[in-house]
Amino acid sequence: MDKLVRYIRFPMFFDTEKLKNDVYKIIDKSWTNHYNTNDYTGKWTSIALMSQNGKSDSIYALPNSDEKLVPTEILDSCNYFQEILDGFLFEKTAVRLLKLDVGAEVKPHSDNCLGYEDGCFRLHIPIITNSEVEFILDGNRLIMNEGECWYIDANFIHSVANRGTRDRIHLVIDGLRNEWTDTLFFTEAPENDFIKPVPKMDEEQKQLMIAELQRMNLPAANQILKDLE
Repeated sequence: MDKLVRYIRFPMFFDTEKLKNDVYKIIDKSWTNHYNTNDYTGKWTSIALMSQNGKSDSIYALPNSDEKLVPTEILDSCNYFQEILDGFLFEKTAVRLLKLDVGAEVKPHSDNCLGYEDGCFRLHIPIITNSEVEFILDGNRLIMNEGECWYIDANFIHSVANRGTRDRIHLVIDGLRNEWTDTLFFTEAPENDFIKPVPKMDEEQKQLMIAELQRMNLPAANQILKDLE
C-alpha cells in the first residue's frame, strides 16, 4: 500500500460565528449549479469568491491555468473570508463556497491532479454542517466540524451525502504548493509521505522500452538504459 497522505486536519480553527455571518450576507445571492451534473443528485451549488474573470458564477477549478484569480463582487462584502484568504500565503487557483442541500448526494468520484504530491491541493473549511453528513474518502468516513481546516487528497475516490436537516456549506480553496505550504504540510506528516510511488513495469514493458531506447541511440537514452540495467 502506498504511503500517500489522504487527508490532514490542520491545528487551526476559524471563528464559526464570523464564518456564518459572511455566508448569511450572501446566502440570497445567485448560486450556480455545480458543472459536474453527472456526479450528483439533488442540489449542489457554488458561488465563487475569487475567479479568473472576477464573476461569482465562474466556479470552475482550473489548477493549470496561467490566469491569476481576482476577487469577485461577492468577496467585497465578506471581510472574514478575505482575512482567511490573506492568511494563506500561497497562490489560489479556485476559491468557492460549495453548498450541498439536504438530501443531496455527490456520487463517488475522483478529481485529477489535486494531491499535494502533484504540486497543488484543496482545503475545506466547513461553515455550516451537521452530524448526518457522510463524507467518505478512500473508504473512510471523515467528520469535518465547523471552523476546522482540512486537506483532502481528491485524487482518491470520495463521496458526500447530506442526510441531515441543514444544508452543508464549505469554503473550498485550491492552491499551488510553495515553501510556506511545505512547512504547513510537513509539520503534520513526513515529506516522504507526499511522494508518488514509481509505477512498476512488467518485463514485457521493460523490454519494449529498452528496444526503443537502443533505437534512439542518444546520450540521454543510453544513460536511461544503464539505469534500467
